[in-house]
Amino acid sequence: MPLYDLLRPLLFSLPPEPAHRAASAALHAAMLTPPQRAAARALLQVRDPALAVERFGIRFPNPVGMAAGFDKAGGSFNALGALGFGFVEIGTVTALAQPGNPAPRLFRLPADAALLNRMGFNNPGADAVAARLRRTPVEPVLGINLGKSKAAPLEDAAADYLRTLELLEPFAAYLAVNVSSPNTPGLRQLQDAAPLRELLRALRLRAAQLASARGGAARPLLLKIAPDLTDPQVEEAAAIALEEGLAGVIATNTTVSRAGLRTPAAQVERLGAGGISGAPVHRRAVEVVSLVYRTTGGRLPVVGVGGIFGADDAWRMVRAGAGLVQVWTGFIYRGFGIAREINRGLLHRLRREGMRSLDQAVGAAHR
Repeated sequence: MPLYDLLRPLLFSLPPEPAHRAASAALHAAMLTPPQRAAARALLQVRDPALAVERFGIRFPNPVGMAAGFDKAGGSFNALGALGFGFVEIGTVTALAQPGNPAPRLFRLPADAALLNRMGFNNPGADAVAARLRRTPVEPVLGINLGKSKAAPLEDAAADYLRTLELLEPFAAYLAVNVSSPNTPGLRQLQDAAPLRELLRALRLRAAQLASARGGAARPLLLKIAPDLTDPQVEEAAAIALEEGLAGVIATNTTVSRAGLRTPAAQVERLGAGGISGAPVHRRAVEVVSLVYRTTGGRLPVVGVGGIFGADDAWRMVRAGAGLVQVWTGFIYRGFGIAREINRGLLHRLRREGMRSLDQAVGAAHR
């Protein structure tokens, strides 16, 4: 029996947020030194040229990443990278420090292999995260997820995001623009065409200015969208991202839909508002990945995230058009070996299909 199968009942006996803190602390302690992390990588990282990919000018050792939300404050990214992930995305980080919504705000739905959260972008703020990154050598490919401070009015959203970008872009391999969390009031309005275009244009211009000042290339900007957009809205957002010169799209965030859940409706209602992640969002996330791929003709790399628990889920995402995938809820349910399991499974499927690289599989469902 895998070790995590023994540990999960213990962790699940705790409320979700304390369990998360305990797991993060244990992971940090187990991966405290570079030799410890190197030993973990040797055990858990699947190394094969077929899995190595280049996206938006970055070389990823494998396509399986840790999504934003697990390491909100940038305290565990090196330890997470040692678990075999090809990249780690931290955050969401906002310009202003904020405590997030009142607890309890994170709930398990075991019958659905899902989580419900209304965390509300709890994080120590961009200044504190930048200070931590300044004193921490970054080992994995690091993405940083940017969000809007709750205190910032929507009309000041661009200035708020710009402040976070300016502080954090020196440390990031790429930056994700999060306009799709359901837990910050009004945030999803930024997915509407006019404000979205204005925000992306401002961020891209500033990223280019910062790159020019240091004599290097601009950090790739990716747009993270919601699964609750209609198909025409997904197509519009993808087209705007392409027109505004973004490097990619992350599809998708959590869903506010409660359709099709096995957990009794009365129980879900008692838990209150929030976004659901995990298995219930997988089908729609794959559809959104497919829509973005078709809308952009495969010209815009897509990061597929939503309900990935194993290689079958990841393979479905890749065939739909995802050039990279991310997990988070799957990590909670499946444990620290999930990246190795998915990468081994992807490698097996590539060989079975006679493909020499993951690139040959990306978007295969459209051909």
